[in-house]
Amino acid sequence: MGTVLPSHASVVVIGGGIMGCSTLYHLAKMGVGDAILLERNKLTSGTTWHSAAQVRALRHSHNLTRMIQYSVDLYSQLEEETGQSVGWIQKGSLSIATTPDRMTHVKRQEALAHAYGIEAYSVSAGEAKERWPLMNADDVLGAVWSPDDGRVSPSDVCAALVKSAKGMGAKIFENTGVTGILTENGRITGVETTQGTVMCDAIALCTGLWSRETGAMAGAEVPALACEHFYLLTKPIDGIVGNTPTLSDHDSHLYIRDDSGGLLVGCFEPMGKPIKPGVLDETFEFGLLPEDWDHFEPMMELALNRLPALETAEVKMLLNGPESFTPDGTFMLGETAETRGLFLGCGLNSVGLASGGGAGMNLAHCIVHGHTAYDLAEADAKRFAPIYNSLEHLMARAPEILGTHYDIAYPGKQLSTARNLRALPLEDEYKAAGAHMGQFYGWERPLYFGKTTEPRMTFERPDWFENVAAEVKAAHEGAAIFDASPFGKIEVSGPDAEAFMLKTCAGYMGRKPGSAIYTSVLNERSTFESDITAHRIAEDHYRLFVGTAAIKRDLAWFRRHSEGFDVMLTDSTEDYAVLGLMGPESSRIISEVGAPELNELGYFKVGPAHIAGKHVRAVRMSYVGEAGWEITMKAENANAVYAALTAAGAKPAGMFAQTSMRVEKGFCAMGHELDGDNTPVEAGLLFATRKSGGFIGYEALQERLANGAQPNVVSLTLDDESAMPLGHEPIYLDGEIIGQTSTCAFGYRIGKPVALGHVKTQVADGARVQLDIARQMFDATITIGPLFDPDGSRMKP
Repeated sequence: MGTVLPSHASVVVIGGGIMGCSTLYHLAKMGVGDAILLERNKLTSGTTWHSAAQVRALRHSHNLTRMIQYSVDLYSQLEEETGQSVGWIQKGSLSIATTPDRMTHVKRQEALAHAYGIEAYSVSAGEAKERWPLMNADDVLGAVWSPDDGRVSPSDVCAALVKSAKGMGAKIFENTGVTGILTENGRITGVETTQGTVMCDAIALCTGLWSRETGAMAGAEVPALACEHFYLLTKPIDGIVGNTPTLSDHDSHLYIRDDSGGLLVGCFEPMGKPIKPGVLDETFEFGLLPEDWDHFEPMMELALNRLPALETAEVKMLLNGPESFTPDGTFMLGETAETRGLFLGCGLNSVGLASGGGAGMNLAHCIVHGHTAYDLAEADAKRFAPIYNSLEHLMARAPEILGTHYDIAYPGKQLSTARNLRALPLEDEYKAAGAHMGQFYGWERPLYFGKTTEPRMTFERPDWFENVAAEVKAAHEGAAIFDASPFGKIEVSGPDAEAFMLKTCAGYMGRKPGSAIYTSVLNERSTFESDITAHRIAEDHYRLFVGTAAIKRDLAWFRRHSEGFDVMLTDSTEDYAVLGLMGPESSRIISEVGAPELNELGYFKVGPAHIAGKHVRAVRMSYVGEAGWEITMKAENANAVYAALTAAGAKPAGMFAQTSMRVEKGFCAMGHELDGDNTPVEAGLLFATRKSGGFIGYEALQERLANGAQPNVVSLTLDDESAMPLGHEPIYLDGEIIGQTSTCAFGYRIGKPVALGHVKTQVADGARVQLDIARQMFDATITIGPLFDPDGSRMKP
């Protein structure tokens, strides 16, 4: 270990758990030879040392799975690389199902495994019992067996990572607490410690349980909170001979494996116990919290049912070790929005050892190259609204997130805690119309209308099916109102507004005032940072409309590229409401409410008007494939405008109807069809990209074209009206997987389930394929282009 702190290091890693050790190792591998790691106490203290250290590769997305597959490969090679054993035990995992819905869930996971190249297959209850003889299998319906899963020794993995990193020049300083983080003009400049000050260019913040407080030292929001986490350890019992597979009984909230001849029985109970900041202070090193048998008792009863041998087992201890959780159950990775050079690798949500190898590699890649090795937008450090960082919110939400660790992935499922954080201007009107709300970036948004009771969670046709059908019908035959108020809004103003937009956006940003422009926002690799719509209000003023959950990320991205331009960027999201009026009756309604001039607007043109005496600015465009306008107004005027529109016959519609219509229309969305791994070429959006260049990513885009890139987004229509695709289903052609679905819905205008998806090879229009939905094959037809296109219009500028 190091003895004297250097005066400068390119990167300072704070935290000596699995995430910090992995990040340091990968920084050294990538040539950052002067990187150092600071640990307040000893390596692996905090959470890592008491981790159950399960490594299960399959996750809900390809790239998260790919990341853990990297961890598996890394852990297996570290022993050969360093001579240090990592305790890798590869005995597989067995996921049992005791309810029909859990069986569907695990079979959906099995289908995903096939798409991601992971070995997994269904076994009967009898076969499951053969693999876990101690298990009571009386209520087991079936299981999925994953032979490649395993576990490691946390301390040994960290020791191997550190040993290799030191051999490449990196240094580790234990017993060195961080007392302050230095910044200048919003950028990291150094770290103050108990052993002195180190100036640096970047910080990798891998401080686990203490990440929120450490991030605050640098002025950054890091919404993560510690919760108590329990597992039971027994003394040796009969029947445990050698190592066993991990047994996952998620219906009972349990995971089970052998430990030193006994059993380890862990749980993710339905509602965890949060830990207030300050309880775990700087003296909490290799510490544990008090046993809480009252809290664990319901889990113990379930464990006794599953493992009768526990009745006579001698308990060694009930381990209560804290772990950190984020508001959505996914870790935070990447540079913060608030502070340049501050990179987060924290909030691992009890999957630290499984994720650590791949997450550390991606964090180091982000520090060195400016981006992760592949798209990890779901873990973006900039994805949370500021309100999510409040202690009140975290104390309510984190315990629920712990309990969702083993949730069944039902469509439409919403979290129940920490709700009603941000209300739409029309909240009262929507509640009066029977809106069922969902939370997005803190906003409560209508999912559908007309049913006030909580929906039944199911993989079958949902309770809201007919409600959404009525909303789509209103938009298709009459007129519907879709609320887009939570979309982020960024004002770009100043003498260099046009030059700035031409540089940062790939679309036709030079169009005259009164124009709306759909545009990709690309990075240097020509892959998507965002896709937005811009209204050019004046020569020196654009208003950008960005995704609801993207405002923090996109605003940070634009600000960081504004150097050298005389522009001002302002977040005006909450100043304005946006209502989409869509459907064949829209023209009549817009005239009746006092704005007939809007009927004269051309497609993708913006114009002012007055509705109910209130000033509005409307753009002729549609996200749902029906003619209409997106109407922007001051938030305080939304009630009057809405009242006028509904009085003239428009009906409110929710997000489920919008998604259904978007998929039918073939429109792509960020986080679904668009991400940091594909470009406008693959997405079929090259028509909205300037041929003249001059924008970030242009050269890389030309190179992608020269290398033969082709569009790979397709539309699919399923034959079976009862099929329930949810997204990520493998697409088969002639028995081979050629892609996956991205967004799925029921297409009410065509009367069939529909989907958008990506394919790896070119497929002919009309090709017949199959979707694997929970290991049942459903026939489908591929369409190149929209499935429903009433007016033949496309999203062209």
